[in-house]
Amino acid sequence: MTSSAPVVLAIQNDPTDPPLLVGEWLEEDGIRVVVLGACFGDAVPDHVPGDVHGILALGGSMGAGDVDVAPWLPAEQSLLADAVKTGVPVLGLCLGGQLLAAATGGRVELGPTQEIGLAYVRRTVDGLLDPVMSQVVPSMGQDVPSAQWHQDAVTALPEGAVLLLTNDACRVQAFRLGDSAYGLQLHPELDAATFRSWADYPDDALRRSGIDPLVVADDVAAAEADLIAAWRPMTRAWGDLVWARAASLTGP
Repeated sequence: MTSSAPVVLAIQNDPTDPPLLVGEWLEEDGIRVVVLGACFGDAVPDHVPGDVHGILALGGSMGAGDVDVAPWLPAEQSLLADAVKTGVPVLGLCLGGQLLAAATGGRVELGPTQEIGLAYVRRTVDGLLDPVMSQVVPSMGQDVPSAQWHQDAVTALPEGAVLLLTNDACRVQAFRLGDSAYGLQLHPELDAATFRSWADYPDDALRRSGIDPLVVADDVAAAEADLIAAWRPMTRAWGDLVWARAASLTGP
């Protein structure tokens, strides 16, 4: 390991979605999470800074192409593409995963289904073998609980991407590019209190769904222990890739 903590640059795209649990779990692993508040006006670099060893791209209520409301998104896509090209680990969550796909030749579109609340996903054969996604802990059988809030979806994966998680509502729930770039449709960072607070900020996905957010918030709260058990080991496994990246740059 390196003598100093590796750095993960977290791109916050929405005031309501900071790193939350994922940030806490990475810090448990000795990683320093530096939050760049794109939604607050912080400039997003279009290439990975030299002192950054991983990129965490967070969620947001906007779409991957909504540059009118989020003018930093082209820079963020360039940043993610550069990370993939240079082997810097990436973890994209919901919008962040969609941006990763769009930045590398995939397609993101409005999906036919709005997933809001607790949804179950399953690993593909590749997901069972993947060093990061294999660490996800199912709560029953092979089904893994996830917190979801989206209407857009990755409808075409980038060339060379490997599908890792899926379900019947949304085929692309997680994918990998190269050895260390991961895009997830779900929200492993969410705690139950934050999910409930999102009901105060109704977006297009919620309005189109007709779902009562307080009802699904109760479902997420009831499953919070299972959600933490499922996604904390996965996050820590991705953190191992960040440590490996830092070690490769500094030597023994």
